[in-house]
Amino acid sequence: MGMSEWYGPTNDEESRATIHSAFDMGLNFFDTADVYGNGHNETLLGAALKKIRQDVILASKFGFLPNEAGLNGRPEYVKEACDASLKRLGTDYLDLYYLHRIDPQVPLTETVGAMGDLVSEGKVRYLGLSEVSAASLKQAHTVHPITALQSEYSIWVRDIETDILTVCRELCVAMIPYSPLGRGFLTGKLTGPDQFGERDYRADIPLFQAENFETNLNIVKELEKIAEAKNCKTAQIALAWLNAQGDDIFPIPGTKRRNYLKENVESLHIKLTADELKEINRASLQVQGNRKNEAGMKLLDPELPVG
Repeated sequence: MGMSEWYGPTNDEESRATIHSAFDMGLNFFDTADVYGNGHNETLLGAALKKIRQDVILASKFGFLPNEAGLNGRPEYVKEACDASLKRLGTDYLDLYYLHRIDPQVPLTETVGAMGDLVSEGKVRYLGLSEVSAASLKQAHTVHPITALQSEYSIWVRDIETDILTVCRELCVAMIPYSPLGRGFLTGKLTGPDQFGERDYRADIPLFQAENFETNLNIVKELEKIAEAKNCKTAQIALAWLNAQGDDIFPIPGTKRRNYLKENVESLHIKLTADELKEINRASLQVQGNRKNEAGMKLLDPELPVG
């Protein structure tokens, strides 16, 4: 996502180099969406993966209208959106296709039923959902097997632990945490809200604002302490914590630069002790602020537990 918008300036050349480097390092799961840059991200990713398409797992999402101007989960739009994504990605199938957000005007079963038709047609291999409640996941799963659920999940956003993660495991649904580095907060590189430029939407998120920012820095201080003891980066500790939560969890840190990519991959070799995990969990209890702005909250499944 960050390669196309919302996280400051973008650079297509560096983005392509980062994608190629990721594959060379052994990563084979690439996640995008039609709304990222209004198609730009799919076009960028499709071109970068063209020569290795058969060797990667390619995932995309639909549901948002261009510029996030509302949601559309109507069955006819499901097929229209998929065809458009396939064209931009330069492929004839998607390994994983997510519903980005539930359209409150359309029964979820109807949307998922249309997604299931895409599987029957060979355009999609597996289905996924994003930001849905445990109840919605169960409902969707009765229409067609759901393979993956993408939700925000990190040290400072742990809402899915109440019941969603349990249901995922009951149904053998993989958890795909997005923003596993807390949109950059858990890297330790942010010191205040004044660092955000005008194109950076984080300035509008309560977690990053004013007194919340200062309180939430206590988490970073704990990560920095552990990172210093292990001679690694703060961000690597944040990813190591997430990797320690289970073998069915596959975080997707959205780096757009090669140097950060290398750090993220190296986090797989970091193992946290029981005491270190305990201290991180203790620090996470102090988190203040919602993870979305007011507009973003309205787009979430109303049954979701959101702190």
